[in-house]
This record gives sequence, structure tokens and C-alpha cells, in this order.
Amino acid sequence: MILVTGGTGLVGRHLVRALLAKGHDVRCLVRSTDKAGQVLPPEVELVRGDINDRTAVDKACRGIDKVFHLVAVIRENGANTFEHINVEGTLNLVVAAGQAGVKHFVHLSALGVSDNPKFKYAYSKWRGEETVQQSGLTWTIIRPSVIYGDGFGFFDRLAQSLRFTPRPFIPVPGKGNALFQPISAEDVARCLIKLIENPSMIGKIVEIGGPEHLSYVQMLDLLLERLDEKRYKIYVPMFLMRLTVPLMGSLMKDPPVTTVELKQMELDNITDPQAVEKMFGFKPRALRNGLRYLEPPAS
Repeated sequence: MILVTGGTGLVGRHLVRALLAKGHDVRCLVRSTDKAGQVLPPEVELVRGDINDRTAVDKACRGIDKVFHLVAVIRENGANTFEHINVEGTLNLVVAAGQAGVKHFVHLSALGVSDNPKFKYAYSKWRGEETVQQSGLTWTIIRPSVIYGDGFGFFDRLAQSLRFTPRPFIPVPGKGNALFQPISAEDVARCLIKLIENPSMIGKIVEIGGPEHLSYVQMLDLLLERLDEKRYKIYVPMFLMRLTVPLMGSLMKDPPVTTVELKQMELDNITDPQAVEKMFGFKPRALRNGLRYLEPPAS
């Protein structure tokens, strides 16, 4: 029996289906069984509860052999803060997994983790990693670059910024030269499964990404091409972005970019372009092919 936290999320729904296809029994900790039932196959056992609900987490870990911990927030929303979910939630699950005798704990982290508190999201992911490494569990940590796919990921957020910006323009933060290595959620799920099939991965931190290093501008160009959008780029100096983004955050419930995300763009988000192929034996899809899940607007 395998426990997946975040099973209804972008990576989780792919992972759950892949695990079932491999013949594993799967249990998911979910906040809403009704919503989860609409996303996940009926064979999945559901335990209702939040990652910080110790009773629910203990119940979810009972009788579990392996854990895939995917739950995290990339944006803070009310009580769902980086500290509460990414740090305290991970600690809560680690303790429950230890008490339940879990044999392998796989933690989904992120490229660009940082021990510098000024990068709030990256710092919370680093602290989550530290919790896992110091847990006494048998663990593996995997750090993907930005993830995209059918659900709501990085490129859906970029597409959202297009909808907010009057044609024919699109703003670009700074010079748009921050580097990323986008990888599809389906390919991340394949890597996760191969982790538990290979004992040599135990105790390692594994960095993965797609097969290409792309700048923010290059990714934007591929998105515009896929959506058949003709836009003129306006390069906005970062000092102006730092002034306008907090204002957007105060006026909009779900802005295209947050101050935390803007700060994170100061760091490249890349690793070896052949990392997946070297470690897992398959080549992840290129972004141009991966974006086919996005449908151009009807003419």
C-alpha cells in the first residue's frame, strides 16, 4: 500500500494512475473526498483530512509501505502559509510515517531550494528537505524544475497573465533571461515511480528537469505560438515590477505574479539537461510537444 499526499494535484493525479497501472494499492490523503472522487480513479482509497490534522495523517499512514509526499503550496493563501504547509505539514507527515514504520519516504521538493530566508518559498522547501533528512526514515528527495501539464501549472499561470494584459502587449519582468527547465507532470510521475523501484536512489537528492534550458522569454514565445497569440513584449525593469506587483496583490485575489514569485526569478531554475535520461533511462518531452495539452482559443 502506497500513500500519496497531494494526489489530486498536478503531479499527483498522474502518479496515482501510474501506480495503479503498475499494480500498486494506493491511498490518498485528501481534504475533500467528493472533489477527489471526481479526479481520482474509484480504486483509490481516500482518507479525509488536512496534512496538519494529526489524527487524519496517522490514519492515512497506518499500514503504509511507501509515501509520496507531494503536498505543498507555491502561493500563500490565508492559513495555508509556506510555514504551515511546506514546513509544519512535512514534519507532521514525517513523524506519522516514522511511527507507522514506513519503509521509504519520497519527498517532492523543487529546484532552487535555498537556505536564504529572503526567498520565502525556496526557503520553506529547504526546511522541508531538512526535516526529511533528519527524520531517521529511509528517504529520497526529488527536485524538479517548473512543472506543467493538464491541471494548473506554470504555463497556465502564464496564460492567465495574457488574459489580464490588454492586446497587443505582454509585460516581461526585467530582461526575461532567467533560466528554467520545464518538465511535464507526467514525466515527473514516471521519475517518482522509478525512484521506488531502484534501491540505489535511497538517501539521495535527485535534481530533474526537461531536456532544454529555456529563458523566460523563450518559454513565453512557445506559449504564444501554441495559443496563436500575437503580442509585443514590453520589458519592465525589475525595480518597477517590485513596485507594481505588491499593488496587484492588494487589488486582486489571484494575481498573475506575486512578490515571492518575482523574487524567485532572481535565481536560475536548472540542472543537467540530460539528468532524467541518465538517471531514469528515458528522455522527457520537449516543451513544444508538451504544451499540446493547451488548446488555442476558438477563432
